[in-house]
Parts: sequence; structure tokens; C-alpha cells
Amino acid sequence: MARAVPSFVCQACGAAHSRWQGRCEACGEWNTLAEEDAAGAASGVPVAARAKRKGRTFALETLAGESPDAPRLRSGINEIDRVTGGGFVRGSVLLLGGDPGIGKSTLLIQAASALARAGHRAVYISGEEAVAQVRLRAERLGLASAPVELAAETAVEDIVATLSHGATPRLVVIDSIQTMWTDTVESAPGTVTQVRASAQALIRFAKKSGASLILVGHVTKDGQIAGPRVVEHMVDAVLSFEGEGSQQFRILRAVKNRFGPTDEIGVFEMTGGGLREVANPSELFLSERDLGTPGTAVFAGLEGTRPVLVEMQALVAPTALGTPRRAVVGWDPSRLAMVLAVLEAHCGVKLSGHDVYLNIAGGLRIAEPAADLAAAAALVSSLAGAPLPADAVFFGEISLSGAVRPVAQAPARLKEAAKLGFARAYLPETVRADGAAGESGLTLNPVSGLTQLVAEIAARGQGQKAASGKKDTLRPFPHRGG
Repeated sequence: MARAVPSFVCQACGAAHSRWQGRCEACGEWNTLAEEDAAGAASGVPVAARAKRKGRTFALETLAGESPDAPRLRSGINEIDRVTGGGFVRGSVLLLGGDPGIGKSTLLIQAASALARAGHRAVYISGEEAVAQVRLRAERLGLASAPVELAAETAVEDIVATLSHGATPRLVVIDSIQTMWTDTVESAPGTVTQVRASAQALIRFAKKSGASLILVGHVTKDGQIAGPRVVEHMVDAVLSFEGEGSQQFRILRAVKNRFGPTDEIGVFEMTGGGLREVANPSELFLSERDLGTPGTAVFAGLEGTRPVLVEMQALVAPTALGTPRRAVVGWDPSRLAMVLAVLEAHCGVKLSGHDVYLNIAGGLRIAEPAADLAAAAALVSSLAGAPLPADAVFFGEISLSGAVRPVAQAPARLKEAAKLGFARAYLPETVRADGAAGESGLTLNPVSGLTQLVAEIAARGQGQKAASGKKDTLRPFPHRGG
């Protein structure tokens, strides 16, 4: 019997190397090589001993022709359907990742129960919990009467054989892929080889049978789905379930989606009876905002096709350290550094001797540049001690020259703000010429440059201190350019 030759496979790109090294030569990632058994990495048969298969011819088609849309199956949960692009596609495979205890199993048992009650065959296979534990969760959620087929199994061959009998299931949930193992490889469950081989066997079953398959994946400390990155390339969609343990909000976000957009989000609220859909996230995010407090600004954002209003909180305080602190939660730290640099270079706002803290209330993560204007307004408001108007929203992108640039879908942002009772909006000056923006009914305050907004907030702070008889300890911001 030939001695097994070790092979080192990159967990990021799947490239194989004959020896271990710190950096993968294929993708350039560091510390991603893991040892595998070369004899068991494929089918367990040496390459030289495999029978050579004669190629077969297949038909070639032209670009022209009708391609019907893939039939979709609605899950019964509108937020899931929004993120997936309208429901589950037949034969599609989804990979769901999230922190431990965030509610992945709760979300999937609710989706499986909704489909089962609609008359579809739904199967939930748990590799981490016993059947009794899953039943306890279902009873707590009030789903014990749903006709969901349940099993606790980790052998992939047994799972595929069981699912192949009887009617083809419309939805199969595997919780989780790291616990699955297959006889075709000789590695322990959870290793790179087992995860890849098990996922490949389950994906092959889904494609042949037309069942929709959801794989639950563990995440690492930095939030990435554990295991080889090649599994993310094998599946049709990668969903991320995000949220803070101290917050009741949960965000379902599509990282990859072959059948729909990747910028849509689904918002849920964790309650004692499970996850509840949030039809109007803006109202929920703003339900506990601080009115009349310096350093808070309402940002009119956009997540996919849904406008979302969130509160941006800033705190600027004198520092006692040689290097001021810059802490940000829910926003890009590099974006914050750029806004601070523009404020100091073009608006004369000296922040080099202050600690800066920025937080997005509600646990939502913002990625679009349209939040620049709201962040700048909150920072200057905190420094000047001047509360911003409670009925105002802010949005606009700040350039390195200090100009406020337009952003997409301004009418949708203004319409959402008007629906929630806001009366005015600070927005880029070019949006004022848009006729659709004026139909929202809000008072538009166009801002051409960041200096204009800074001067207005500074004047507001000085006026309030003069009215209260307090001494003005903050010097006016000097004007620099437009």
C-alpha cells in the first residue's frame, strides 16, 4: 500500500502545495495553508489508477433564445424573500453564516415551518443538537404543530439516501456544514477536506433533485465563514446574519446572490416568541433617539431599494492622551478619518486635541458614502454643543475639497423622512433642481460646501449660549474657501 503523501491546501482559494509555507503563492493570503491527505482529498483512488473516461459531445446553443425565469418558492417570511430576491430558487444552495447565538437556527426553523404549513415538504437536519432539543425550540416558538420532518444526523451518504426516498423536499436545512462528514475522505469532521467534500455531495443532490438547500456555517473571530473559501464559490448565495448581543435587532444581508441583488437587507427583532419581521426599520431605529442632545443627527440612508433612517451619534471630548482616540461603531473608520481631515483642512475645525467617538444607533452597519454629511453634522454639533434640529435629516457625500456631492435615490430618502414626520432636509445643492425631490413636502436646505453647514451649526451654538447667558468657550470656526 502506497504511503499517503501529505498535501497543504489553501483555505482561501483551494490551491494545493507540496509543503507548508506562510503565504499562499496562488492568492497571496497568509497563514491559510492546512494539511490534508492527498489520497483522500478526491475520491480515495490514486490518479494513475483511475480509468480514463472518453469525452462526449454536447450541444452548443446561441445567445439568442428564451430563458424563462427560474421558478421561486416564497418562504412565507417577507424579509427572507426580500434578501433572496423573491424566494428560494429550485436547486439553489444558500450558505448562512452568523455569530453563535445570533438566531440562525431560530430563523431557519421558522422558515421551514412556514413552508411546511403551506403544504411543501421541508426537512430540518441538525448535526449539533438532538431531536429533543430542536423540538423544545419549536415548542417555545409555537411551531410544534408544523409538519417539518426532523432528524439528527451527520453522515452525508445517509442524509442523501434518506432525502432521495419519497417526494423531493422543497427545502432542506443542514445545521451545520462543519459537523457533516463523508466516507470519501479520511479527515475528521470540520476539517477543510471534510467541509469541502460534504458540501460538494450535498450540492450535487440539490442540483439533481431540484430541492432548495440551506447550509449553516460557523464564523471565525473576524466574522468570516469558517472553512475553505472555495465553499462560498460553490454555493449560489451567501447570507450573513448580523447583530449585537445587546441589541434586539438582527440584520439579514446577502453577501453573494446569483439570483438577486446583494444590497438588500432584511430586518428582524428578537423577541421571546422568536424573530419578528420589522416592516418599517426606520421607525424602530428612531424609536429611542435623543431629542435636543448635541452630537446626534438623523441620516436618511438607503439599503438596496429600501430607505432607512438611522441616528448617528458623535461625541467629541478633549483628550488627555498624546494621541487622540478615534472609535467608530457601525461605520467605516477610514471614512471617519477622511471626514475629520476635511473638517480640519477646509473648515478650520480643530480636532487634533480631541477624542472622537461615532456610533450608529440600533446596531446597523452603514457602508454608503451618503452618510458623510450626517457624520460631519453630528461631529460639529458635539464639538460646538449645539443640538441639531430634531425634525431634520441629513445625507450627502463629502469630497476631499469640502464640496457636498449628490447621492442616488434622493426622492426615496425624502419620501421616507416625510412619512416619519420630519420637516426639513439638509442635502446636496444639486438635488434641489430635481423636481421629484420637491414633491416630498419637506423644506429643502441645500448645502454646496461643508463650510456652509459648519458655520450654521457654530452660529446656532453661539446663539444658544448667548441666550442662556453662558460664556462662549468655543471660538467661531473660521471660514476657508467655499
